[in-house]
Amino acid sequence: MIIVTGAAGFIGSVIVWELNQKGITDIIVSDKMRDGNKWKNLVKLKYYDWIDKDELFDFLAVEENAKTITAIIHMGAISATTEKNVDLLMSNNYKFTMKLWNFCTKRDVQYIYASSAATYGGGKLGYNDDHAGVPSLKPLNPYGYSKQIFDEWALKQEKSPSKWQGLKFFNVYGPQEYHKGRMASVIFHAFNQTREKGVVNLFKSYKKGYVDGGQLRDFVYIKDITEVIVFMLKNKIENGLYNLGSGQARSFFDLAKNTMIAMGEELNIHFIEMPEDIRDKYQYFTEANMEKLKRNGYTKPFYTLEEGIEDYVKNYLMQEDSYL
Repeated sequence: MIIVTGAAGFIGSVIVWELNQKGITDIIVSDKMRDGNKWKNLVKLKYYDWIDKDELFDFLAVEENAKTITAIIHMGAISATTEKNVDLLMSNNYKFTMKLWNFCTKRDVQYIYASSAATYGGGKLGYNDDHAGVPSLKPLNPYGYSKQIFDEWALKQEKSPSKWQGLKFFNVYGPQEYHKGRMASVIFHAFNQTREKGVVNLFKSYKKGYVDGGQLRDFVYIKDITEVIVFMLKNKIENGLYNLGSGQARSFFDLAKNTMIAMGEELNIHFIEMPEDIRDKYQYFTEANMEKLKRNGYTKPFYTLEEGIEDYVKNYLMQEDSYL
């Protein structure tokens, strides 16, 4: 039995979908639904049981339940980079993740958890998932900090699950992100801007060497993320932290252009002023070093930005039913 936490969220629900595509339905999904639309992400998926996030450790405390668990894929977290309640972040992103680690260590259960590229901060030290550089990283927001300190804690443990991986997600986009509001991908927002107003607004550049809309990010399609996770479940690979990006930085202009092309719309991109309060901390470049994953045997090509956007727009966003 595989437990997926955050299973009604963006990445978690697509992991459940990916497992279903591989014929796996012995899945326990765990999350907090609250009053939003996350529940829609689970409607078409197949799983064994649902457990409220607050009841998960009570479930695992029962020997009959615990002995059935073969892996925990922990995607549950407060993922908003704008969250200011640090106590809430520490409770959910650090302590909860630690408790699951301890369970997996005791029961020798594989543990895959969500870290974040936000741990890299402004990127001055690069984007290399080599463990030696982890203690030197300086996140720029409380969310990144809550992920960083767990990574540091995990790397210091003498006792650990025999198989564990922490995944540093870069800019993930794709179906099932519809409930995320402001935190949804720029592709999702570009699609909606185009449909509603016929134009996509991008920030002007305030840094020498970058044209307006030329700021670069590592955009990675959700279906690549879930393929990698299934690979990690099925193969014995090196334990530790792994970048999960495309390995290829692309511009916001490329993103907007390809979204409009996939929609069959004429290009209409405007450049607007960036709010002053974020200009001094705005990242102009992110790009995942993907050598560790390749070195550990993952050879499947990732979607290009063009391929990922076309699949997302044509097969999901433009469909009456946009869910997996």
